[in-house]
Amino acid sequence: MSNQITQAENFAALHKKGDPVILYNIWDSGSAGAVRDAGAKAIATGSAPVAMAQGFGDGQNLPLEAALDNVGRIVTAVDLPVSLDFEGAYSKDVLGIASNVQRALETGVVGFNFEDQIVGTSDLYDIETQAARVAAMREGSDAAGVPAFINARTDIFLKAKPETHSDAMLDDAIARAQAYTDAGASGFFAPGLKDEAMIARLCESTELPVNIIALPGTPDTATLASLGVARISYGPVPYRLMLGWLQEQAKQALHGG
Repeated sequence: MSNQITQAENFAALHKKGDPVILYNIWDSGSAGAVRDAGAKAIATGSAPVAMAQGFGDGQNLPLEAALDNVGRIVTAVDLPVSLDFEGAYSKDVLGIASNVQRALETGVVGFNFEDQIVGTSDLYDIETQAARVAAMREGSDAAGVPAFINARTDIFLKAKPETHSDAMLDDAIARAQAYTDAGASGFFAPGLKDEAMIARLCESTELPVNIIALPGTPDTATLASLGVARISYGPVPYRLMLGWLQEQAKQALHGG
């Protein structure tokens, strides 16, 4: 437990506005080891690649037990802080969220991504409901005695094309960031946001370290750092690149390349 607490504290300390921690998302213990050997300071799973690597679709289709078994093997394989993409924590009610967080922390993880989309739908929880859900995550973490890093994610921007992102959407995101801060979140994740001015305003508007995902069209690392971003992740991109490479190599082998 003491090592897990130390890793949780170390993981939180990596999040610095203007000097972002880079999380190149992985899906199993083998990919975690490869990223560790590349010089990573921390490891983070991505829910989509974890699920797809085991034959499931994203969106909590991978059974909870399988997700926890997988991340437990990752924690064992790498002596680094590990963050779990926990989607909606596999529960709609706050008691289930708190319980599942405690179960997840038993694997040794020290952080979570926690989204505000209602899993299985295209809708988002309203701010008050999601804030209560974030608070339940914090309560579960406190009950386990681990200062887990709760990266509260909003899908406002991911659900809309970049050219439609508006000041009203950003205002909604800023309001959510404040509500999630008050509920005990450690960070704020806005996947899909690519506009430099909007990213800068978001970073300026919240005390939470802001996480941006490096999707195609997103500003580069140096630019994101200059805007105040504290965490850059890659989501399903590494897995998709690996699959593309594997398929191309297989074609060459199978067809006499």
